[in-house]
Amino acid sequence: MHTVVVGTSGTTAQDVIAVARGNARVELSADAVAALAAAREIVDALAAKPEPVYGVSTGFGALASRHISPELRAQLQRNIVRSHAAGMGPRVEREVVRALMFLRLKTVASGHTGVRPEVAQTMADVLNAGITPVVHEYGSLGCSGDLAPLSHCALALMGEGDAEGPDGTVRPAGELLAAHGITPVELREKEGLALLNGTDGMLGMLIMALADLRTLYTSADITAALSLEALLGTDKVLAPELHAIRPHPGQGASADNMLRVLAGSGLTGHHQDDAPRVQDAYSVRCAPQVNGAGRDTLAYAATVADRELAAAVDNPVVLPDGRVESNGNFHGAPVAYVLDFLAIAAADLGSITERRTDRLLDKNRSHGLPPFLADDAGVDSGLMIAQYTQAALVSEMKRLAVPASADSIPSSAMQEDHVSMGWSAARKLRTAVDDLARIVAVELYAATRAVELRAQQGLAPAPATSAVIDALRAAGVEGPGPDRFLSPDLAAADAFVRAGGLVSAVEPVTGPLA
Repeated sequence: MHTVVVGTSGTTAQDVIAVARGNARVELSADAVAALAAAREIVDALAAKPEPVYGVSTGFGALASRHISPELRAQLQRNIVRSHAAGMGPRVEREVVRALMFLRLKTVASGHTGVRPEVAQTMADVLNAGITPVVHEYGSLGCSGDLAPLSHCALALMGEGDAEGPDGTVRPAGELLAAHGITPVELREKEGLALLNGTDGMLGMLIMALADLRTLYTSADITAALSLEALLGTDKVLAPELHAIRPHPGQGASADNMLRVLAGSGLTGHHQDDAPRVQDAYSVRCAPQVNGAGRDTLAYAATVADRELAAAVDNPVVLPDGRVESNGNFHGAPVAYVLDFLAIAAADLGSITERRTDRLLDKNRSHGLPPFLADDAGVDSGLMIAQYTQAALVSEMKRLAVPASADSIPSSAMQEDHVSMGWSAARKLRTAVDDLARIVAVELYAATRAVELRAQQGLAPAPATSAVIDALRAAGVEGPGPDRFLSPDLAAADAFVRAGGLVSAVEPVTGPLA
């Protein structure tokens, strides 16, 4: 099994995905253990002093003015976890919870939180045992970080609350810890707060969304090329010299992807045949510009994610010179903004994709294809309602593109009077990514059927297109013919897209795509 070593200097997106989705084993580096011990010595020294220190010997949030006596501090740490584990609603997906736990461990291991090494080791042990705390959909305002979701995870470390075992069964967390030989933690000064105070949930969802969107953007370049082909469009608009004079990197990459897919096509360049066109429609001609702008958005979001992966997000933090200082680094604004930005870009990609599908189905705009790509139009409805489904998904994506980060609601008796809503931005982005995969799958389904119908007219597709069709048919998605139960075909096309099947099918022909 792959092992991810957690040190003091952050982690990588690849490691987050390996732990969240690949169940990679987690280990603490020797440097991390040493840094944890050194920071803990500082916290213990401060705890022994009569002067109050926030998070060490005081209450929290709006209750920070109370000095807590030593005999009550362990109870204080337990109580903050129990009271903050106040989430409601459906369970959050296992991969999100694992990403959240791993990223919290990353910050703890930095040596800036004051958590003891044994607490960090218990966090690693829980991940390695495949124990996943039950976390709920609602409870985070994105400031101070993802408090309620992280609290549910900390609760499980204490042997309280519910968790899912490696077999998928939900049981009391204490039973699961005992079954795997893990001793529940007894929290001490600052540790409860340190386990709750971070942007780990929204960051984990950002990292996984970026990975999924990279695959979807390349897949969308491929389906756009197939639609251009099926519509007998021109590939001259993809010439590299045209994109060089507007040098957005994503635009050039998308145009190059499409040009590679269309190489050797017998369908392109017929726009001057029976119904001459000076130009193709925007949804065909401007695909590199729209897809490329989204790619550049992904690149910016990845930069923000990388910075956050290198960060130690906690309040207060332990500094190398021995100071324990309060700060505002837990605020989720940097992550929330890019989560919303990605939802906007994804919605626009879904919108332009649906417009090409609609064009393929309209006999007045498809340049010789049958209405709705039906076998016997009138008797058969073809893909008419598949486009309805796609349009419904696009409309939902437009609603999901409304920024969560533009909202704020005060909490904690006005102490936390401006919040990021980053968790909410991340949750809606996950839905948007799912919707986008389905939208691309519908275009794939329509474009491959249209290309096969063109082949019946004696026009040969590009070799890469033929490879896509062969792979899609091998995946159980049927080609043209009389009407049939369509939902299973669309579901199979969706699974094909999500698994990266489009990219895997064309790259042996085109070489690596961007």
